[in-house]
Amino acid sequence: MRGGICIRQLGDGEGAETKAFRRFLANPEVTPERLVASWPEQTGAAVAGRHILAIQDSSEIGFRTTPDRRRGLGEIGKGQGHHGALLHAMVAVDAACGTCLGLVGGSVYTRAGRITVPHAKRALEDKESRRWLETAAAAKTVLAGAACVTVVADRESDIYAEWATLPGENFHLLTRVMHDRAVVEGGTLASVAAGLSFDTTRTVDLSATPSRTARTAVLSLGFGTVEIRRPDRSGIKGLPKSVRLTLVEVLERTPPAGVEAVHWRLLTTHSVEDARAAWQIVDWYRQRWIIEQLFRVLKTQGFRIEDSQIASAAILLKLIALATKAAAITIQLLQARDGRSELPASAAFDKPRIDALAAVNDRYEARTKRQKNPFPRASMAWAAWVIARLGGWDGYRSSRPPGPITFKRGLDQFHAIAMGWTLRDVSTP
Repeated sequence: MRGGICIRQLGDGEGAETKAFRRFLANPEVTPERLVASWPEQTGAAVAGRHILAIQDSSEIGFRTTPDRRRGLGEIGKGQGHHGALLHAMVAVDAACGTCLGLVGGSVYTRAGRITVPHAKRALEDKESRRWLETAAAAKTVLAGAACVTVVADRESDIYAEWATLPGENFHLLTRVMHDRAVVEGGTLASVAAGLSFDTTRTVDLSATPSRTARTAVLSLGFGTVEIRRPDRSGIKGLPKSVRLTLVEVLERTPPAGVEAVHWRLLTTHSVEDARAAWQIVDWYRQRWIIEQLFRVLKTQGFRIEDSQIASAAILLKLIALATKAAAITIQLLQARDGRSELPASAAFDKPRIDALAAVNDRYEARTKRQKNPFPRASMAWAAWVIARLGGWDGYRSSRPPGPITFKRGLDQFHAIAMGWTLRDVSTP
């Protein structure tokens, strides 16, 4: 998939373009793995010279099934009878400004069945959790041009093998703690955190998540250095006996009534010398909301991937891979729509599609000479203006800014236009 291919009605319609799209999905040469491998085609160039937050997370994609129509899908939701697929994705975000630079890698898969061997007795290569290490390791190649990389993840990525094997020069980890790990100094992370000095506070805006509404919170912070011990578990005996890390503890001491208090216990390979550096770690961790936004766009805001009625799991996995790329481009367009993004359009679109965007832009400007695209040609903001117009936005600054649904519609329209544009170039003698 190259430069901004989008989806047409999630492959469920009956139009000629949708039928062609379904034939594409049914092609055995098109696999979920190859589609995922194409995710970072534009990302590598966009990250050059930047400090990159490589943010990764997983999401369950549930589809409607019945006992006699499982569609080849495996169980999700920890065996609660729901069926679907699993999406693991990593996005590259500029640490300085929060700009989404594109997808880095990941995986799309469905479970073949229940595993009866207890999790603690399985080797890492036999666990689903290996995706956290594999995706981060693969990111070293994709993000090789970055000045620095910090892999950011939530609690499921708190894996000792990750701490012990992945960090390197200018390649850091930042993860929320899941396990109350034993420390070499004696005690556990919880006892170390209890002894920290929380003498610095800050008021922060918390973004909305599936489990939390957007709100403001007053947070207290403490930090220190810890050396975590290798767990006494089979399968990891060859790893170092300990790893030295920085602990950053964030507490909300007075949450609103009836609201769960914020409590983030973070570990990172970055050195933290003072409170300012510790707050920087917190700010980088808070950028996780971008990947949550990616999943939200994919599931609800325009794409509604879980509404697809395609009957084959093999094709549904390909559809998820395509839609994830389109959702990432949608986020880039959303961030650029006000013109404050310095990102070039080439971070999401290849040259043939940028040429097609230019043709569409010229057509719109010719129709309304007083209404011009206000952004520099071939910038992401310029592309966002064109895609939004295709999606039905009227182009006036006084109008409500285009949202995910408008950009999704625009990308659908642009996909068809770009295909015709490419065919025209091929047929020209």
